[in-house]
Amino acid sequence: MNGPGERDPGEVRPYALTGGRTRPADPDLAVEALVATTPLGEARGGDLRLEWRWVVTLCRELLSVAEVAARLDVPLGVARVLVADLAAAGLVAVHGLPGENGDRPDPSLLARILAGLHAV
Repeated sequence: MNGPGERDPGEVRPYALTGGRTRPADPDLAVEALVATTPLGEARGGDLRLEWRWVVTLCRELLSVAEVAARLDVPLGVARVLVADLAAAGLVAVHGLPGENGDRPDPSLLARILAGLHAV
């Protein structure tokens, strides 16, 4: 995930990744919410600070907030803060669960998310 000279997210103190914040800007951000990089996030990916770049890169593939935390090897609260900040900046889109706003994720995607959570 990281290139030469870049930090590994698991080696960085969680408070350093979130500026000391422990709660996301959106307190309703569910750990099972699905996150996808927006065209703006894609365009600005290389210009972002490293922590945001990690999430934007990961979410080119639709992932849950919990999967983002697992893949970055950071606490769930840190992933929630990062995703909420990126969503507020328009760099990622957060999609709710089936029944929320009419969103209906593909059942195979939900099976992959479940398998990923079991693997953690």
